Amino acid sequence: MLIYIHGFNSSGQSGKARELGAWLAARGLAEAWACPDLPDRPAEAIRLLEGLIAASRGQAKLIGSSLGGFYATYLAEKHGLRAVHINPCVACHGKLADKVGQVQKNWHTGAEYTFGSSHAEELAALRVERPAHPENHLLLVETGDAVLDYREAVDYFAGARQIVLEGGDHGFTRFTEYIPTILEF
Repeated sequence: MLIYIHGFNSSGQSGKARELGAWLAARGLAEAWACPDLPDRPAEAIRLLEGLIAASRGQAKLIGSSLGGFYATYLAEKHGLRAVHINPCVACHGKLADKVGQVQKNWHTGAEYTFGSSHAEELAALRVERPAHPENHLLLVETGDAVLDYREAVDYFAGARQIVLEGGDHGFTRFTEYIPTILEF
């Protein structure tokens, strides 16, 4: 089972999730993946994702985008899974610290919540200093990402298979082109 993990303030209706769903459905594989709407609380999101991993009986492969890449790193290392990271946030606990106290809004549902210190603490608890099994990780980044510095991910995932593409943006403009590569990993 493929588990697509969306990014910060996103949902299962993100552009890449919809593209992946359509691509799989066109090939008769619609039942082979899941992309849940994650709770805004990191600990709750991890519990939900670990439930899907348990239901897959160890047959899960993770695809994480942005914050989803941060979650995928934690889960892949903890459960010995393969993970594909698309323009991932590799230090989200630090990068989102300036959001503490701010009202956030989900891009797709419009739901609002206040990003509190407990959110930041839960993210810090998920931090993987450096992947112990880089062979289980595939990194896909575009250098034109204006939200996250792709070089941080390249450094963090040293030893992992990496595909670094010039241009693009945080949404990873060439996602559909790389779906076969993701599935083969």
